[in-house]
Amino acid sequence: MLNKSILSLIFITTLVFQGCTDKKQEDISKANSMLSLNEYVLTGLDNKQYVLKKEDNGFTLKDTKAKIIILDVFATWCPPCQKGASHLNSIQEKYKDDVLVIGVNIEDSIPNSKLLTFREKFNANYVLVNSKQNRPLADAVAKQLHLGDSYPIPAVAIYKDGKLVKHYIGSIQEEFIQSDIKLLLGKK
Repeated sequence: MLNKSILSLIFITTLVFQGCTDKKQEDISKANSMLSLNEYVLTGLDNKQYVLKKEDNGFTLKDTKAKIIILDVFATWCPPCQKGASHLNSIQEKYKDDVLVIGVNIEDSIPNSKLLTFREKFNANYVLVNSKQNRPLADAVAKQLHLGDSYPIPAVAIYKDGKLVKHYIGSIQEEFIQSDIKLLLGKK
């Protein structure tokens, strides 16, 4: 009788742990398949999702008509980032049909209200994303720019047709960005 009870207990325990193992394996497999796609799903302050896909030498954005994507890796507390926000906003306004500026905040677990305050105070009226994938994307951009693990901000990367074509580190004048955008678009 005792042997049957022990055997039953072992059998039930094995089933419980096997069920956990299968679920864990399923979760790991799902995560690995997402990683293998090299996609970053980001949520904007407007709750719209932006899906960036890592390419060999850059990033592409699904469902956009923009010819050029600008990724601005920044933090709300960073003075050069604050100064650069109005420049990027101006670029977004001037080239709204051809350029999409996406601000990728590196602060973990920042409330949207803080990003909205940043937008209002520093005239950052372009896409600001706030997702758990912000930091991994920012790190991928920094790696592509060969900036190391502890990289400076702001880091602004410009992509055309899925390829990195230009980047800036630190504070940059709007005229430089605008000149490069005009060149990339074939405008004088």
